[in-house]
Amino acid sequence: MDLSLPLAEGEGLDLDIGTQDMIITSQSCDLAEDQKQGIEYVALSPLWALSNIEKVDQFLGSTYGKEMCRRGNMHGYHMLAECDHAEWKREIGIVAFREVHSLPIDFLRSFAERAGPRRRVRSPYREHLAQAFARYFMRVGLPVDIPHFAVDNDEKRAIERLETLDEETRRRVIDALDS
Repeated sequence: MDLSLPLAEGEGLDLDIGTQDMIITSQSCDLAEDQKQGIEYVALSPLWALSNIEKVDQFLGSTYGKEMCRRGNMHGYHMLAECDHAEWKREIGIVAFREVHSLPIDFLRSFAERAGPRRRVRSPYREHLAQAFARYFMRVGLPVDIPHFAVDNDEKRAIERLETLDEETRRRVIDALDS
């Protein structure tokens, strides 16, 4: 099927046509017209507003889950900071690498032309996103893992919880334990 803009519903196909915030996960060098030839499809992943994804993902709805995502400790998700620029306001976003879609590069170029100016991830945040995407797909399962070190579960949970607190709250908790 030739996918071109504008999309026309009802041409013998049963399609649901809509839009979704997506972020391109293909390498930018693959997309530059003067760089490589033969790239036909672009990889994209959904970009969700934190307030929307936390309603459907209980873990991301928790403070601990948000903190783990912020730190890059949630495989399959990457957190982008909010944007407070007057024209481009956006709350904290979550890129879901567990969903990868592809669209023809010519279709996306045409869509981008018609859409006009849009948000972009600047360097070094773009490279940070690319690194998280690569880490998600390059995971290697070892046949024999290094055994866990014995850690008291209560101590481990307490340390994990302390790490999620802001500095002032963490200090108050530690001071309370010392007294």
